[in-house]
Amino acid sequence: MSNLKLGPLPKLGIVRITVPMPEPLKEELDLYAAEYGRLYGEVDAATLIPHMLEAFLRSDRGWRSRKSKLGGKSRVAASARPEGGAKPNLTESE
Repeated sequence: MSNLKLGPLPKLGIVRITVPMPEPLKEELDLYAAEYGRLYGEVDAATLIPHMLEAFLRSDRGWRSRKSKLGGKSRVAASARPEGGAKPNLTESE
């Protein structure tokens, strides 16, 4: 069985937001969370969403290029890497 793109999650401070989404997307996230739970330990979809968004932003070359031109810096420190060397995951501190 292959690993999922989203590896083990780091322990970081969080802020809460509410995001409406279509029911089919929520169902897909729940299925992903269930599979993630089988590989890494139980977690709900809401816990995974910020890490999925961060992975998306990090993989968007257009965004990284524009962000560098704007002088934006990542708030994620290299020390935020979870075990196994997975990419760091971004959440805002309170």
